[in-house]
Amino acid sequence: MKFWCCSLLLSLSVSTHAAPDAPTFNDMDALLAEKGLVQRLGSQFQQATSVVGDAASELVLNAMGFLGVPYKYGGNSAETGFDCSGFVRAVFEKSVGKVLPRRSDQQAAATQPIERAELKPGDLVFFNTMRRAFSHVGIYVGDGKFIHSPRAGSTVRVEDMRKAYWETRFNGARRVPVASSETSQLPN
Repeated sequence: MKFWCCSLLLSLSVSTHAAPDAPTFNDMDALLAEKGLVQRLGSQFQQATSVVGDAASELVLNAMGFLGVPYKYGGNSAETGFDCSGFVRAVFEKSVGKVLPRRSDQQAAATQPIERAELKPGDLVFFNTMRRAFSHVGIYVGDGKFIHSPRAGSTVRVEDMRKAYWETRFNGARRVPVASSETSQLPN
């Protein structure tokens, strides 16, 4: 089953500039109601969320809470803005308490390579956007989409990795390694 629930989340326009509190599926129900989609999609959303792991779901929902936060080079907070790696680092630290390295190339080096076909929500996706490997990073949310902080003048948003721009620049996928005490916290 594809994680269509992530597609639904991505298609809904949510903009919040404060660091999100730990979102819940009740928050998602409220968002669906606000958009007039509860009756049509509510039960299907609940079924789909049971398929996605709790930690991965929380991580993706936390990431979605930052939609609309402005890009800032070197930024690492919702209050001042994020660059790509600062965004990923903040989401992982807030969601699962995992502190990743600061730069995207360092994040790639500190994580486990996986095949693109193995991607699950919460995995990292890397791109060559500056004529060097692993110069951009985002968080995979499912259904071929990822969330990231793209560039100056933009905000945290969701994009489709299958679009030509991203497809030609894709560098690889990585999974955040987990210690035995963290096994229940991260997607595997």
